[in-house]
Amino acid sequence: MTKKMLAMVLAGGGGERLKPLTKKLAKPAVLFGGKYRIIDFALSNCINSNIYTIGIVVQYEPLVLNSHINSGGIWDMHNGRGQITILPPYMNEKGGCWYKGTANAIYQNLEYIDMHNPEYVIILSADQVYKMDYSKMLDEHIKKSADVTVAVTSVEWKEASRFGIMEVNDNGKIIKFEEKPKEPNSNLASMGIYIFNTDFLKKCLIEDEKDDNSSNDFGKNIIPKLMNSDANVNSYKFDGYWMDVGTVNSFWKAHMDLLEEDNKLNLYDPSWKIYCEHITVPPLYINHTAKVNSSMLGEGCYILGEVNNSVIFPGVFVGRGAVIRDSVIMSNVRIEDNVTINRTIAGSNSWIKSPIISNENSSDSKIYYIDEGQIIE
Repeated sequence: MTKKMLAMVLAGGGGERLKPLTKKLAKPAVLFGGKYRIIDFALSNCINSNIYTIGIVVQYEPLVLNSHINSGGIWDMHNGRGQITILPPYMNEKGGCWYKGTANAIYQNLEYIDMHNPEYVIILSADQVYKMDYSKMLDEHIKKSADVTVAVTSVEWKEASRFGIMEVNDNGKIIKFEEKPKEPNSNLASMGIYIFNTDFLKKCLIEDEKDDNSSNDFGKNIIPKLMNSDANVNSYKFDGYWMDVGTVNSFWKAHMDLLEEDNKLNLYDPSWKIYCEHITVPPLYINHTAKVNSSMLGEGCYILGEVNNSVIFPGVFVGRGAVIRDSVIMSNVRIEDNVTINRTIAGSNSWIKSPIISNENSSDSKIYYIDEGQIIE
């Protein structure tokens, strides 16, 4: 397949709303779903959509993310079909700086885009969990003769103020866009996924870079400015499961969604694989006295207690008499005997010794968090 469309994956955000999970690593590198990292979903979507040339824009705490991406082999990129390239900020004869915003991050990598000379560029966020065929979005983009197409999805009204909100006409053309409105008039949210005609993208980025008042962001600047132009800005409605896991609450909820029988994300679909790094660990062990209900358990876990409606990452030890409910337990956590945990995210390598950690009787929806490597006496 020719390089009709190139993907640029924005993976450099600091993940402030997902702290403390992002204290030491980029948000796209945060573990998800018992064995994956968040970025695996965007990259796997590319491979499943026959997009094999991918640039990954990195900046904040990139060490773990870079190591995970490595040479791209785990996404089946060693067969000559394409390549994954890591794109950090850099200096040249014109100077250089940290990426100032999402648009500036792409602007600083125009030479990379020119090197591959695609007809279209798809811009993706690396901190979302979903399965999407980008080729269908491209078909719609071409059919509508769009300059840019924005993927949109319906979100809960109470969550709408977290997103860029669109209003569209009967033909799907975007007629109004507002970034994170306090009182939204629509619940049709931008997914932060854009397909641009390459020449049009260059034009937009060069103009934006010349604007001293711009924060150089697609959602705050590029797309709103296009609303006041004659550009054909089209929408593409996505009806599948999609979650921006940019907050601790949404991260926890996405894990709880995985445990629903009718969950649309469906990690077990052989026709749409989510590629990930393979780790060498012992097999999962569940003792005959243990109880496991509606949960996902990773390899290398050693379960002696009770696990209910929870996602358990590889290498977790659950002691006798311990009870875990509605929780996300990250890799290599040790939970001692008779500890009760409810509505909790336990960071990797933490050690929980205290008799009870529980929000079971809490009147609010707070998610309890145990920091990575923390010891709870």
